Amino acid sequence: MAQQEIFLFVINPIAGDNDKSDLIAMVKAYAKDSNVNLIYYETTGKDDEEVIKKLFTKHSPQRILVAGGDGTIKMVAEATLDYDVVIGILPAGSANGLSVDLNLPDTIEANLEVAFKGAVEPIDIVAINGIKSLHLSDIGVNAELIRNYENGKIRGKLGYAIQALTTLTSLEEPFYTTIVANGKTIETEARMVVIANANKYGTGVTINPVGKINDGKFEIIIIKNLDISVIGKILSGNITVDENEDVEIISANKALVTTNVPVSFQIDGEFCGEVKELDVKIMHHQMKVAVPHQTI
Repeated sequence: MAQQEIFLFVINPIAGDNDKSDLIAMVKAYAKDSNVNLIYYETTGKDDEEVIKKLFTKHSPQRILVAGGDGTIKMVAEATLDYDVVIGILPAGSANGLSVDLNLPDTIEANLEVAFKGAVEPIDIVAINGIKSLHLSDIGVNAELIRNYENGKIRGKLGYAIQALTTLTSLEEPFYTTIVANGKTIETEARMVVIANANKYGTGVTINPVGKINDGKFEIIIIKNLDISVIGKILSGNITVDENEDVEIISANKALVTTNVPVSFQIDGEFCGEVKELDVKIMHHQMKVAVPHQTI
């Protein structure tokens, strides 16, 4: 009989505001059928990183299965950056952008197959002011939307739709930003500046058509205005790499972004306050993830 593997299963019980009892049962059943010793941990929002580090040190799991959204995945990744481990993602949050970019399946059953037995790919992490970003971070309108959503009472897609309308109808003046990257300096008015390690937001909307999550670079997408034509390009996935008056895309491995006033800032779907400076660096191949048996 093959030696029994050890997997750590981390689940965020409140991610996505939905019941996860069926998912937990399916994971445990799959582990039993696969001869995997499953170590179960439910996050509490208090000292989770330290607990995960201790569990890893004690059990030395080959994989960590994470059931939650992008925030939960990022927390687990930060807790285990110093270890050689594969993270298997089971999307279960309100923001699941990373799973979209990794081309993970739509069903729980297929995701279990990938999380337990999928191919292993190294991916990049972006450090922004020393904080790790796995997916998409930005300053400006979208970060303001996330702040409004977190302060609102309605969750899910309806909550996002309500806050999107509120945010877009109460826009303040654009901010001015200076971006230093690739030995060049860009100064411009902007509504939003995205630091993208991937292509799509969790909604499936493409914001970065040229990026790859494992290429040693990130993209800076400067959205200079938000009129109907620009919003249409974003929603239809028709943002292009060609420079124009509305959108500019820069690939880099490090950059400095400054603004003339404090601007709302979010990392991987979590509001992080207001900032006037972003010091951005790529961390190449810093995390291993389970993906379908094809390259990402």
